[in-house]
Formats: sequence, C-alpha cells, structure tokens
Amino acid sequence: MQPTQTPPPDRRLTARDFDQELIDLYDYYVHGRIDRRGFLDRAAKFAVGGLTAAALLDLLSPTYAFAAEVPKDDARVVNETVSYASPDGNGELRGLLARPAGAPARLPAVLVVHENRGLNPYIEDVTRRVALAGYTAFAPDALSPFGGYPGNDDEGRAIQQKIDKVKIIEDFVAAARFLHAHPASNGSVGVVGFCFGGGVSNTLAWRLPEIIKAAVPYYGGQPPAEEVPKIKGSLLIHYAELDTRVNAGWPAYETALKAANINYEAHIYPGVNHGFHNDTTPRYDAPAAKLSWERTLAFFKAKLG
Repeated sequence: MQPTQTPPPDRRLTARDFDQELIDLYDYYVHGRIDRRGFLDRAAKFAVGGLTAAALLDLLSPTYAFAAEVPKDDARVVNETVSYASPDGNGELRGLLARPAGAPARLPAVLVVHENRGLNPYIEDVTRRVALAGYTAFAPDALSPFGGYPGNDDEGRAIQQKIDKVKIIEDFVAAARFLHAHPASNGSVGVVGFCFGGGVSNTLAWRLPEIIKAAVPYYGGQPPAEEVPKIKGSLLIHYAELDTRVNAGWPAYETALKAANINYEAHIYPGVNHGFHNDTTPRYDAPAAKLSWERTLAFFKAKLG
C-alpha cells in the first residue's frame, strides 16, 4: 500500500502506509547505500495517484515539528550549549547539556549519541527526555567542528560522511570522558544512541569499560567479537525485526556476549523498521518506541541509580 495523495498536515503517516520495499529503499538511501538519484529511480514504480518519487521521499523524511515531547522552553529542563576538547579527534566540539530544573548539583549522567546526520531536533528532544527522567544528559554534535547540524538531514548526512571515521569515534570517546568528569555528573555514566549512535554506544562500552556502566544501543552496528570481552558494564540492546541490514550482525554479537559472560538484555521488536523510536518519520512505531523507552529508563535507573 502507498499513499495516493499528500496527507493533510495533521495526518501522520506510518510505515503501514508504504510498501515495505519502498521503506527499505529509503533505509538504503539514508545510510548511503544508494544516492538520491538511485532512490528516485527505484521508487518511481511506487509513484501513483499523482505522487512523484520526490514526493514519496518527502513523505518518508523527518517532520521535526513532531519531535517536541519536551520543548526547548520547557521550564522543567535547563539546557545549555557547552564545548569540550577532543585532542585525538576533531579538536573542539559543542553539544547540548540538559538537566532537570532544581536538581541536585550532581546526578547520574547519560551520553546521547545522534544518528548519521548530526545533532538534529529529534536527538535534542531525546536529550531533554533523558534529563527530565532525572539525569545530566549530554548530546555532542559531531558536525560542530564543520559548522554544526545544518538544519536538514540531507546536508547533515553529507557532512558526517566526510568526517574521518576514526576521529569521529574519538570525538565521542572524549565526550564520554568529558561527561564523566563534569561537575554536574556524579561519575555514574551511561550511553544511549540511535543508528550510528547505536554503533557508537556499543563501541564506547568496550573502549571505556571503566566509565560506561550502562549502554543502550538502538539498532546499532556491532563491535568486533574480539573486543567484546573488554566490556564491564551492562547492555540493553534494541533491534527492529524488519531491519535485516543491522540484524545480520546480531547472532555473532550475541555469541560473543555469552562467551564473555557480559550482562546484557536484548529485544527484537516485531513488525517494526529501523528507526522505530524516531517519532519524526513514518518508520516510527509508537508501541515499540514507548515500550523500548520504558525499558531504557528502567535500565538506567537500575544500573546508574
């Protein structure tokens, strides 16, 4: 099934409004497996009822007005932009630091790692959600040394794709160390990340085993099996059943986790796509997002305090 016309502004499309092949094409596009022209060419067969392939791409793309669960001016959260040094990465970076208003000076802390397009409004909102749950939350923008998130995901992806892959990981390693030592952190640190950020969450778990007590990768790439025994913290792993691209690495990861006796919990949410937590696109699945987030907050409470 696919939409036959552009919906009214208050009509939120879901993945069920689209053919699964088209959803998969969009996934290939946003992860660089095909370019825009490749998407448009292959999506043309779904362009019916007056819709063009370009219109389908627009319908599948984020609508950030939906990412306002905790608005920027919400009095319950204190937000500020802070800078930190990444000597082995890209120099100096900026990020969003959020805390619950009126909270004690030091709280458990959670690093929030964005997708493959920089610190967009969805990730900013997630950061405020984490803060509202009682944490010092910090979301770095890996694009900040290159001008920062540019205001749209296509440009953000293009910038992030050009960043040295080794240095960008070092930027998040530095961010975790910065948060661990921050005066608003009590030193009990976790990480949650989405897509690219899910892969970073897995990486930080083994790169910084003395710092990361709890890691929550959402549909993230898995680390090399030989690095898994270095993990000392606990993992809560979220996957989407229809995300065959990322899920292909899960069996080997699970085998390594079991062999190393790592404390982990994994959930594969049935019938949902990669990006199901992102409430700004049709791939969002409200029941899976809600359940996974409840599990995430309960996990952080248990592991971080």
